[in-house]
Amino acid sequence: MIPSKKEWTDALIARHGATLHKQFSSATVAICGLGGLGSNIAVALARAGIGKLLLIDFDRVDITNLHRQQYKANQIGSYKADALVENLLEIAPYTELQAVTAKITEENFACLLKDADIVCEAFDDAECKAMIVNGVLEQLPQCYLVAASGMAGIDTPNTIKTRKVTKRFYLCGDEVSDVANSIGLVAPRVMLCAAHQAHTVLRILAGKYEV
Repeated sequence: MIPSKKEWTDALIARHGATLHKQFSSATVAICGLGGLGSNIAVALARAGIGKLLLIDFDRVDITNLHRQQYKANQIGSYKADALVENLLEIAPYTELQAVTAKITEENFACLLKDADIVCEAFDDAECKAMIVNGVLEQLPQCYLVAASGMAGIDTPNTIKTRKVTKRFYLCGDEVSDVANSIGLVAPRVMLCAAHQAHTVLRILAGKYEV
C-alpha cells in the first residue's frame, strides 16, 4: 500500500530533519542523459526527497543497457525518459517528475534547463559533454553544474572522486578512463560515479560547497 503524502513527508523529515528536507524538496534538478549515470543519479535523488526531477533523453531502452541502467527487461523499446518516470514513481510517488524525450542541443538547452537549480551532465559523448558544460556555465548563471568524466573499465573504484573545478562546477569520475580503451562500462564503477554526482547535488543543496 502506498503511504499518504503526509506519511511520506513525515518519514523524510524524520530521516533528514525539517531544514534539510525543505532544501531538498524545494529544489529542481535536471538530469541530462538517462543512461548508466543519469538513471542511477535519478534514483538516488528521488530517494533523497528532491522535489522535482527534470529527466531528459531522446533514446530508448535497449537490451545492452540493462546491466548498468535502472530499467527493466519489459521496458526494452520504451523511451528512457518515460520508463524512468514509471520506475521512479514506484520508488518515490510524490516526487514531481518531468520527462522530456528530446536531444539537448545548443539551440534548446537554455530553454530546457532554465528552471533548474542544479544540472547533472550524464552524457556518453565528449562533444555533448563539452556543449552542456560550456552552455550552462556561460548562459545559466543561476545553475550549479555537476558533470562526469571517466568511469569505464574494471580498474580500482578508489580512483573515482569529486573535484570542485569552479564555484559552480563540480566534476566526478577518475578523469582518465575511456570506453574505447577499456572493457567498456561495468555497473559498479558507473554507479559509483553516479553516486558521487548525486551526493554532490545533495551537498550543494545543503550549503556544503567544498568536496
